[in-house]
Amino acid sequence: MARVSTDRPGWAEHVAGAVLGAARRGPRVRVVAVEGRSGSGKSTVAARVCLSLADRGEEVALLTMEDLYPGWEGLAEAAALLGEWVLLPLAEGRAPAWHRYDWEHGAFGAEWVGLPSDLVERGGTLVVEGCGSGASPVRDLTDLLVWVEADPRTRARRLDGREDAELYSPHRASWARQEDALYAVDPPRERADLLIDND
Repeated sequence: MARVSTDRPGWAEHVAGAVLGAARRGPRVRVVAVEGRSGSGKSTVAARVCLSLADRGEEVALLTMEDLYPGWEGLAEAAALLGEWVLLPLAEGRAPAWHRYDWEHGAFGAEWVGLPSDLVERGGTLVVEGCGSGASPVRDLTDLLVWVEADPRTRARRLDGREDAELYSPHRASWARQEDALYAVDPPRERADLLIDND
């Protein structure tokens, strides 16, 4: 497993190079899973890598698993939805479509959402960010698995500073237990192609 630290100058460009060096399983779109525990900084890492890929001329899109979790108790189910709605269609050369979860109303929206047509038709990279993006149900549908790591104190500080910290706070312990349960039987860190230290 290769390892890089966000303290290193040019780390995002280094990761982008690793992404572009990964072979595609699907006919056109390369899929990168950015996994890690809550507060590890997955969203920030994924966004920076996407910018670096775009700077290299790569067609790129970012999908957050928050669109696919079926509620606060839905971590275990989300990987199957990612596979069914997004990654399996891409692997078969079809355009994916999914329902985005509406956290305010507690249900998936009725509208179907998709990826940019240029990405699907001409090829590029889809970065999927979030807990469960590297889980076993989608293991064979991703091309590169990135694990973002931070120590517990750093993660706690970031979670305290989230814009939605007040909304997230009542569910924080339950979500952590779901992470523990998922990673105990399905540890993506052990399978990761690249580990990013993000303290």
